[in-house]
Amino acid sequence: MTAGSRGDVAPYTGLGHGLSRAGHEVTLVTHARFEPLVAGSKVHFHALPVDPRAELESSRGRGLHRSGTGVGKLVRVVAMARTLVGRMTDDLVAAARSSDVLLLSGSVGPLGHTIAEGLSLPYLDVPLQPLAPTREFGPPMLGVRSLGAVGNRIAGHGVGLAVEQVFAGALPAVRERLGLPRASAAVARRARERPVLHGFSPLVVPRPRDWRPGLTVTGYWWPYDTVSQLPPLLRDFLDAGPPPVYVGLGSATVPDPERLSGAIVRALRRAGLRGVIQRGWAGLGAVGDDMLSVDEVPHSALFPRMAVVVHHAGAGTTAAGLRAGVPAVPVPIQFDEGFWAARLVALGVAPRALPLRRLTADTLAAALLRATRDPAFGRRAARLGARIRDEDGVAPVLAAVNGLGAV
Repeated sequence: MTAGSRGDVAPYTGLGHGLSRAGHEVTLVTHARFEPLVAGSKVHFHALPVDPRAELESSRGRGLHRSGTGVGKLVRVVAMARTLVGRMTDDLVAAARSSDVLLLSGSVGPLGHTIAEGLSLPYLDVPLQPLAPTREFGPPMLGVRSLGAVGNRIAGHGVGLAVEQVFAGALPAVRERLGLPRASAAVARRARERPVLHGFSPLVVPRPRDWRPGLTVTGYWWPYDTVSQLPPLLRDFLDAGPPPVYVGLGSATVPDPERLSGAIVRALRRAGLRGVIQRGWAGLGAVGDDMLSVDEVPHSALFPRMAVVVHHAGAGTTAAGLRAGVPAVPVPIQFDEGFWAARLVALGVAPRALPLRRLTADTLAAALLRATRDPAFGRRAARLGARIRDEDGVAPVLAAVNGLGAV
């Protein structure tokens, strides 16, 4: 069960496929627009009614562009999410009634815990980000800035409480519907003490030393790719010259796509580089013999052919770039993207993080020149990519599911 943008969904298609290959019957429960992602994977699908793209493109969603970063934006998103949770509850409960075990992303955790309790189902939390408080870094959802050891932990608990507020309005009705008593602090505490399996690589974010037992970092879960071949037009473009630069912002939306697209194209040309521009939800685009605009293309097939990947540093796209073993220029926009962008810089595979609000043709061109002309970035990216490709993030989840008696 998961909710959010494509990056909050795609990794679970690969996890589900891996569990299916091991003999489990798996259903992905998420927004209807993502049903094509499981085509051919043997993973079943149960649709949730909310369309995340429509919400982001609504007047309320566009208002997020004006809400800054950090705590202020988190408050606005919590308020927006609270109005959407109730619309998904019926389908989450219906899907759970036909299940033996629930695997819950961080975006549905508190609601999923309550449903599991009401239906007496075992469950596992399987987030894509390090959500538990730690002294070692600040909460990823607030970006990158460290608040010091004590401040980091306090802020981590604060973000956890904010996430619980998303579901606070919906939980009493769900508990009553499932015959549960009013929730107590002890119940919430027990939920926070259960095992959690995190879908990212310990090579990228080492397991914090102050995490409690039971918090595991498994390795990445790679999206199930239904297409192994690139479209002919894209293949021809790649074969016609040196490796280009990928630029895409995934499921992020921006207030002025035309202006941003123009700055990207000018930066690529100033750096003497060709570009593959993914339209995405931002509506980017470019024209010219040295530029190609594309729609959805599997990152696993495209990224290894790139010289550099320029992306919004969402968890999934960050992982795909690392897996491909090519340098990055992260362009974080909001939430955990600043955290992942900082990790890319710390790992030595990106010359700098370039937040979208600071992106100009000059700043992007300078970052691209560093990423392409200093071979150290490519060497480090290639070594790290080879090690990440050797990891098996599905195996620990399979062992945990089997340990629940769900064979």
